[in-house]
Amino acid sequence: MNSKTLHTLEFDKIIALLEERAVSGPGKALCHALAPMTDLREIERAQAETEAALSRIRMKGELRLAGLRDVSASLKRLDVGGSLSTAELYAISSLLDLSERARNYGAHEEEENPDALESAFTALSLLPRENRELKRCILSEELVSDHASPELARIRRQMKTADERMHSALQEEINRHKSYLMDTIVTMRNGSYCLAVKSEFKTKLPGVVHDQSSTGSTVFIEPLVAVRLNNEYRELTLAEQQEIAKIIASLSALLAPFTAELLANQKILATLDFVFAKARLASSMQASKPLFNTEHIIEIKDGRHPLIPKEKVVPISIWLGQEFSLLIITGPNTGGKTVSLKTVGLFTLMGQAGLHIPAFQGSRLAVFRDVFADIGDEQSIEQSLSTFSGHMKNVVEILDAADGDSLCLFDELGAGTDPTEGAALAIAILSFLKNIGARTVATTHYSELKVYALTTKGVENASCEFDVATLRPTYRLLIGIPGKSNAFAISQKLGLPNYIIEDAKNHIEQNDAAFEDLLTRLEADRRTIEAERREILAYRAEIEDLKARHEKADQNLDERKERILEKARAEAERILSEAKESADQSIRRINRLSADSGLLRELEKERSGLRDKLKSVEKTAPKKKAVKAAKPAVLHIGDSVRVLSMDHEAIVSTLPDKNNRLFVRMGVLRTQVSADDVVLIEEEAAVSKGAKQSRSGGAPSFGKASHISPEINLIGKTVDEALGELDKYLDDALLAHLNSVRVIHGRGTGALKKGLLAWLKKQPYVKRCEDAHFDDGGEAVTVVTFR
Repeated sequence: MNSKTLHTLEFDKIIALLEERAVSGPGKALCHALAPMTDLREIERAQAETEAALSRIRMKGELRLAGLRDVSASLKRLDVGGSLSTAELYAISSLLDLSERARNYGAHEEEENPDALESAFTALSLLPRENRELKRCILSEELVSDHASPELARIRRQMKTADERMHSALQEEINRHKSYLMDTIVTMRNGSYCLAVKSEFKTKLPGVVHDQSSTGSTVFIEPLVAVRLNNEYRELTLAEQQEIAKIIASLSALLAPFTAELLANQKILATLDFVFAKARLASSMQASKPLFNTEHIIEIKDGRHPLIPKEKVVPISIWLGQEFSLLIITGPNTGGKTVSLKTVGLFTLMGQAGLHIPAFQGSRLAVFRDVFADIGDEQSIEQSLSTFSGHMKNVVEILDAADGDSLCLFDELGAGTDPTEGAALAIAILSFLKNIGARTVATTHYSELKVYALTTKGVENASCEFDVATLRPTYRLLIGIPGKSNAFAISQKLGLPNYIIEDAKNHIEQNDAAFEDLLTRLEADRRTIEAERREILAYRAEIEDLKARHEKADQNLDERKERILEKARAEAERILSEAKESADQSIRRINRLSADSGLLRELEKERSGLRDKLKSVEKTAPKKKAVKAAKPAVLHIGDSVRVLSMDHEAIVSTLPDKNNRLFVRMGVLRTQVSADDVVLIEEEAAVSKGAKQSRSGGAPSFGKASHISPEINLIGKTVDEALGELDKYLDDALLAHLNSVRVIHGRGTGALKKGLLAWLKKQPYVKRCEDAHFDDGGEAVTVVTFR
C-alpha cells in the first residue's frame, strides 16, 4: 500500500488516534507500525482479534497493562551471562506481574468456545517461583530488601548502629562547643557530617575543614570523632554494595534460563495492548466488524467518516462492485462528494489493517492489493506544475500501477483545463480503468460524464443531495441519480440579477439545457416519491398501532368473558349442590314417615326422576376448566391449589408432612388440610401484560414466580437492606399473580416498619397496606394488597 495514499486518505490520523488508546510503550510502537494487509486470512484474523477484545471489554472490563516496558536489551545481557541492575530486575518482575494479571483476565469460562485471543493468554509463562524471589529481594527500582540475604541484613543493622553513634557523637560535640558554633545543626559537605563554626573559633574545634561560607564568617569542620565514625560507615557501605552485587548476580543467574519465555511474554503483552487499543478505538467510534470478500464488492451501510465530529457527520450508504464497477458522483461544491470518496478509501484501509469501521453491522469490504487516490490540490510551484498538471502527473502514476486488484479514487477528474478536453480525458481514463477491472469512484461536474454513466453498462451515477431553498447540502449520497451543479439557482439566491442568469442560459447548448431540465425533473420526482414513501410508512405504522389496539381489546374482551363464565359456573355449581342436598334430605324424611305405607314405591320413583333431571342439568351446565390431581411429590411452596372440601382457592405454604398434611393460605386465613383434599389449578395459556407483569418491562420468569412464598421475613435487616429484598420479592409476587402478601418486619423500635410503609405507599401497584389480624401477627406483620 503506497504511503502517498495513506497520507491522502488521512490514515495516519487514525493511527494517531489508535496510539492514544495504547497504554504501554511496546503497544504504542505496534500501533504506530500498523499498515493495511492484503492477505485475507491475516485480515480476518486481525478483525477477529479486535472483535474478541471488544467483547471481553464489554463482559469483563478493561485489561490493564500500564507499566509494560521493553526489557529486550536486559534479556540480551542475560543471554551472554551478564548481571542486571536493580531497576532491570524490578522491570522483569513487573513484566511477570502483568503476565499473571493478563493470564487471570484471559481465563475463559467456556473453554469449548475459545475466542481469537484465547491462545495468546494461555501462552503466557508465569514463572511463579522466580517472581517470588524477585519480589522478596527487590522492593523498587533502587532498593534491595534487607531480607535479600542474612549478610545484607547484618550489614545494614551495623550501618544503622554506626549512624546512630555518629549522630550521638555529633550532638555531644554541639553541646560541648555550642558557644563556637554559628548554628546548632549538622550539615553535609563533600559527603561528610560537619558543624558550622564561627571562623574566629575554628582552632577551638579539632577536625577537618571541608568548606567555608561565601563571606568567610563560617567554617564547616568535620570533628575528629566524626572522621573515625564516618570511615567505619564507609567501610560498611562498601560491604553493602558488594553484598548487593552478589544478590543481583544470583537473581540474574536465576532468570538466565528463561530469557526466551520472558521475551515471548513481552511480545504477547505488547500485542494484547495493541489489540485492546483497536477495541477501544472501535468502541469510541461505535464501529462494527466488516465482512470481507475477494470479489471486490463494497457495501457500506450508514458509514460515518471517523475524523468528522459525531455531531456533524452525516451517515452515507454506498455500494460498488456488483451491478457496476465504476461510480461517478456529481453535485455542487461542499456537498459531500470528497467526503464520500475519502470514506470509501479510508474504510478500505482501516478494514485491511484489522480495524473496525464506523458503519452499520453487516457492511462489506473487499481486499485490494493497492488503493490509489488523487484528491486535493496537486499544484507544485517547485516543479512548475499547474493544478491540472499536478493532477495529471498523479493520474499517470496511478494508470501505470493499477490493475484488477486496485481501488482508484479521483476527485474532480479532468478539472483545471478546457471543459471539453477535460471531460474527454476523464471518460477515456475511466474507460481504461473499467476495462482492466479496477474498482473506481470519481467525482465530477462535467455533464458529459453524467451521460457516460447513463449510457455505459457497468457505470452508475450518484449525486450528493443539495437543498436549493436553503443553499445548504444535506450530505446524503443518492446512488442511481445524477446530480446538478445548481449554479444558476445558487447564483440567483445569492443576488445575481435575473437578466444575467437568463443571458447565461442562452449560452448553454440546447442538448445541455435539456439534460439539465431532465435532471431537475428526476430530482423533483425523487423528492415526490420519497415524500409518498414516508407517508406510506406513517400509514403503515398507524395501521399496525390500530391492529395492536384491536388485538388488545379482543384479549380484554376474552378475559371479561372468561370471568363471567367462571362466575356463572360457580353459581351453577352452588345451585346444583343446594338442590341435590335439599332433595336428598326431603326424600329421606319422607321415607322415614312412610316406611310402612304403600307410598314408598311411588316416592322412590319420583326420587329417581328428580335425580335424572339434576344430572341432565349438571351435564348441560358450563364445565369448569380441567384440573389435575396433585400428588405430594409435585406440590411446591407457592403453588395455586383448590381445597375440595371448602371449594376455595389457596396458596401452598408448606410441603406435606409425614402424615400427608400441609398448610395452605386463603387470603389472611392459614389452615392445615390433607394433601388428598387439594388439586393444582391449571395455569392460563397466556399471561396478560398489565400491572402484574414485571415492572422491568422484560419477559416474566414463570419458573421462579410460580414458587413464590406468600410472605417475606425482613426481621433484623436495616431499612436499605430490607427495601432491596422487598422490591425484588414484590416483582416475583406480581408475576405469580398473588392478590396480597405478608411482610414480616417485627415490632422492635418501629423504624423498619415505618421505612417500609413509606416506600410501599409510593408504589403504583400497591392498593393498600394494613396490619395483620391480631392472632396472625398483628403489628409485627403488614399485609400488602395489590391493585
